[in-house]
Amino acid sequence: MVVAFGEQTSHYFNRLHIGVPEAIPLGPAAWRPADMADTRHWMVHLTDDHVAELESAFFEAVNSGIAMADLVASQFPLPSLAGELATWRREVTDGRGFLVVRGFPVESWGVEQTEYIYWGLGLHLGQPGAQNPEGDLLGHVVDHGDAGDLDAVRVYRTSNVIRFHCDGADMVGLLCLTKSASGGRSQIVSSVSVFAELLASRPDLAARLCESFALDLRNDADEVKHLPVRPVCHDGRRVRTFFDSDCFRSAERHESVELGRLDIAALDAWEDIAMRPSMCLEMDLEPGDLQLLSNHTIAHARTAYEDVPDLPKRHLLRLWLTISTH
Repeated sequence: MVVAFGEQTSHYFNRLHIGVPEAIPLGPAAWRPADMADTRHWMVHLTDDHVAELESAFFEAVNSGIAMADLVASQFPLPSLAGELATWRREVTDGRGFLVVRGFPVESWGVEQTEYIYWGLGLHLGQPGAQNPEGDLLGHVVDHGDAGDLDAVRVYRTSNVIRFHCDGADMVGLLCLTKSASGGRSQIVSSVSVFAELLASRPDLAARLCESFALDLRNDADEVKHLPVRPVCHDGRRVRTFFDSDCFRSAERHESVELGRLDIAALDAWEDIAMRPSMCLEMDLEPGDLQLLSNHTIAHARTAYEDVPDLPKRHLLRLWLTISTH
């Protein structure tokens, strides 16, 4: 079953907040790049048997005439992958908050088969959801050459830098189909570690991030242009975050929104900490790599990139997943 855009967003932002924490209870989600130097901690590899099982499930479902959007998990059986999938979901939702799965043969599958298999796999991790009010199910992160007011465009449709942000679902998957000629490095950070650092160094700015900011929806045709969103929520046991630097800042283009000095200082400080080499983990996603991220404990970004004319463009498939509990 597909989760509607509004329902997915409402579920994601349904977070208890009791106040600014005095200290952060540090667990596996509060990591730093030095902790991740051994890629075996966070990169897993599909086996030939796993690939064969994915292909078998695909051909069985397609031969049954099931459209991708109508698919349910039982119609895409993955018995030998079940244990792996449970481990991946647990690691993203309750562990370090991210994982890279390597070895999807996307070049031999082609885009349409990859989309279907990716969707079927996602059904075993959570409930896939729409990524915009129009109901788009799989996002194509590729340079469409969108131009104009950069405060209003969807940056993932350009080759520009994407600053640290979270998406409006519990988990996001990014599956690399084609990499760019240069640039386009993935950057991720433990937002729990960033907030812990900010709380220790500038508690006044940390406290500001526990209050609402206006989030620019960038849907200028709609009546509602922005919504109040609390970047950091503390429920007494854990910290969960939502950060979107671009959309917090661009909200000021609306007449009713004005960022004060403390607001800007808090956003700047968060980004400054996140971009430190001691905090930000960078990686190159190769074709066939699937990056799974928790939008509650991880923020992700991307460096600018360049494609080469007459060669395939950098292309990632994005999947949003709702987890039944968070």
